[in-house]
Amino acid sequence: MKKFKITFNSPVVLGFIFISLAVLLLGFATLGVSNEVLFMTYHSSLTNPLTYIRFFTHVLGHGGWDHYIGNASFILLLGPMLEEKYGSKRIMQVILITAFVTGVVNYFLFPNVALCGASGVVFAFILLTSFTSFRNGEIPLTFILVAVVFLGQQVYEGVVLTDDISNMSHVIGGIIGAVVGFKLNRK
Repeated sequence: MKKFKITFNSPVVLGFIFISLAVLLLGFATLGVSNEVLFMTYHSSLTNPLTYIRFFTHVLGHGGWDHYIGNASFILLLGPMLEEKYGSKRIMQVILITAFVTGVVNYFLFPNVALCGASGVVFAFILLTSFTSFRNGEIPLTFILVAVVFLGQQVYEGVVLTDDISNMSHVIGGIIGAVVGFKLNRK
């Protein structure tokens, strides 16, 4: 009988999850100071170099265990399949683009709101997943349903609810996932 071994099957996704976990633990150890300094984007001076770093690193920070576990669950569920289909480089690009766009939009449109967490990445992965069986000249019904259900819910909650959830980053992440999915699967 062949022995089973554990494989590091999805380096970008696993790296992202482990780094996010380390950032969460660092946040607990520093009583949140590390999140404020490095892993949360907010309206700070454009002359501060950390402002530009935080446009990318805010997706690694989380507000607590529930926030981290919720995002990590979706990323671990969807990410390995996406990384296998599109490759590690493309998945890294999706994460970086989502981080940058959500960070910049939050900075300019919501100057009084701090943003941290990988929810935008989660929604990018959700919409990107719905394109996995895309064929040229066709729009998958799953994509339409996912877009209506997930993005519709975020738009509705963004208008109706007042909570600490950045529906804007969810919608932007979903749009990025949809655009990337369409472009990668057009060929």
